[in-house]
Amino acid sequence: MLLTAFLTIIFVLISRVSFSQNELDGKIVINNVKVYNPKNGMSPILQSVTIENGIIESIKPLEIGNENVESVDGKGCVLIPGLIDVHVHMSFGALSMREMMSPMLSEGLIMRKVGGNAEKMLLRGFTSVRDAGGPIFPLKKAIDEGKLTGPRIWPSGATISQTAGHGDFRTPDESSRKFFGEPSRAERFNATFIADGRPEVLTAVRENLRFGASQIKLMAGGGTSSAYDPVDVTQYTFDEMLAAVEAAEDWGTYVMVHAYTPRAVQRAIKAGVKCVEHGQMLDQKTLRMMKKNNVWLSTQNLVESTPDMDPMRVEKRKPVIEGQEQLWPLAKKMKLKIAWGTDFLFEPELNEQQNAYILRLQKWFTNAEILKMITQDNAELLQLSGLRSPYPGKLGIIEEGALADLILVDGNPLEDLTLIAKPEEKFLLIMKEGRIYKNILN
Repeated sequence: MLLTAFLTIIFVLISRVSFSQNELDGKIVINNVKVYNPKNGMSPILQSVTIENGIIESIKPLEIGNENVESVDGKGCVLIPGLIDVHVHMSFGALSMREMMSPMLSEGLIMRKVGGNAEKMLLRGFTSVRDAGGPIFPLKKAIDEGKLTGPRIWPSGATISQTAGHGDFRTPDESSRKFFGEPSRAERFNATFIADGRPEVLTAVRENLRFGASQIKLMAGGGTSSAYDPVDVTQYTFDEMLAAVEAAEDWGTYVMVHAYTPRAVQRAIKAGVKCVEHGQMLDQKTLRMMKKNNVWLSTQNLVESTPDMDPMRVEKRKPVIEGQEQLWPLAKKMKLKIAWGTDFLFEPELNEQQNAYILRLQKWFTNAEILKMITQDNAELLQLSGLRSPYPGKLGIIEEGALADLILVDGNPLEDLTLIAKPEEKFLLIMKEGRIYKNILN
């Protein structure tokens, strides 16, 4: 079975380098750096940052190195927190739709694409991500155990969708599991749960939580890449949404919803959802409702449709592309809690542009606002998982007691944000949990 292959090879057959516990427990001092802190900007003097057991132990004015402690000379460069992308699909972002649907899909292909993509993401400086749906638990386990290199992952597990919803990826020859007893290919791959009615929604949520989901992803409205549902439709009844929220809250975590329209988002807010993904078609009334209820807006800046894109998808995307030009500045003006993500799905060639997509925010935000969004603000959203957060501790900030996820940048990104889009050249050192994964200082 393809599902068995996927679940097994990711964490059993991976033969990457494993890091010993001693490396995590060792003390490292990064000397001679300017420290950027989203709270108060750039340090006016050169400093020394001491890391021990994966935690930032101290930040002090530049001092003479202790020969008994491993020291890294930062050469006056800028130290920033690790980057965070709160809307990725680690598995399906690494594979094209043709590869996913091919009968020739093999263990080797999955191994090469998904494992390689995770490592490349970390080496682009993304030390933490929130996976917004798909088969993720084996990959996360392999990374956490040091069998694979990659970012910290906040997993959602399979998306939860109604029949004919955005997560219903059945092909025309696949009938309903409920009536004919056979789960679809996407369900077998743990890509989605097609769940209708309160009992099925409760079961789907609890299944994901059982396997370690840190939050739940519910499809609450139509999508641009799905075949059956127009963008304008509202998905799931209030009671079905409420069931998902209740099940998640019983585990101390939250539900995020895929939705574009006011009707879908207003229903989700009333049901107790804490985060809206996308939302490019929202009006001021709905945004005010989000602000009043302390709901996060986790959105993207999508690229224009391409000439070779399916005509149906081009047509469905029009109101979304048009809407985002109003959404970003309006959400900023209304001071919503805003998070940023990429949402690359079945287009693996886009992954290399992950950093460059950050620059698209310059249309509406200053460099300082953008750096804060992709570090401190995104980290705050990750911690909405509460006790279900897989990595307790502070992220997105450089201060004593915070987790040591750090990037040393050759230059000042507050002055030149394009440095962020050149990770291979400008990210001199990348550290996650106190471990150095890249160092080209010498």
